[in-house]
Amino acid sequence: MTDQRDWAADCRDLARTIRVHCLHMTHRGRSGHLGSMLSAAEIVAVLYERTLNVDPQQPDRPDRDRFILSKGHAGAAVYAALAEKGFFPREWLQTYYLDNGKLMGHISHHVPGVEFSTGSLGHGLPVAVGMALAARAAGSRHRIFCLLSDGDVDEGSTYEAILFAAQHGLDNLTVILDYNKIQALGFARDVLDLEPLTDKITACRWAPREVDGHDVEALDDALGRVPFTPGKPSWITAHTIKCKGVPFMENTVSCHYGSVDDEQLALALQSLGVA
Repeated sequence: MTDQRDWAADCRDLARTIRVHCLHMTHRGRSGHLGSMLSAAEIVAVLYERTLNVDPQQPDRPDRDRFILSKGHAGAAVYAALAEKGFFPREWLQTYYLDNGKLMGHISHHVPGVEFSTGSLGHGLPVAVGMALAARAAGSRHRIFCLLSDGDVDEGSTYEAILFAAQHGLDNLTVILDYNKIQALGFARDVLDLEPLTDKITACRWAPREVDGHDVEALDDALGRVPFTPGKPSWITAHTIKCKGVPFMENTVSCHYGSVDDEQLALALQSLGVA
């Protein structure tokens, strides 16, 4: 059996690898959303290392868990994890955001291991809720996980899904909010303040929990305990830092749409311990 130190190290290594891939992918494609990718690295790493019942050799296996990335603009982070776990060749990552490439800028279900294409915020959770309801109706024990952004939680369709999931007691559904507190054009508190978020989610009859979104042990503990309350969907608010791992870009609004130039790429990789 793998001890805690080994699996936690594996998760941290995968998160670091995700960051390195995302830096190269966005630099090569001259694309944006680096900050959103890097804030979610540990969340994605723990999901694919520890939580999700998925098989790269059978990506469409009926009893697999489903993962929906509602913040589809951060798709490169999931692509990186999928490539590292063997869902498709790592070489595909070199084609991200390029003409005739294998990997689109927003996450696409045409890629092995991806359940649903997302882009416009507020679409992911309604689909995840539908999947959870369908799973229960079919008597299936597979689970549904959905990763949201701050911007997702501004959307009316997200709240409709929140209310619907609670009404139907969908305890096979877990939301993880990548709460980096920065959106496209500003800090969340200035755009549309979500606080007191936990009180709101509790009032909507979900079972919430807050964790450090860069602490792999805390994430694993939370994800390993769902459902937190039988008969209620689970909500994990993961407090994160936008563009985590690249100090000169961390917690900046500009990193939402930003990528890195040649000099910045070298500095960013150096900060991650890559020569």
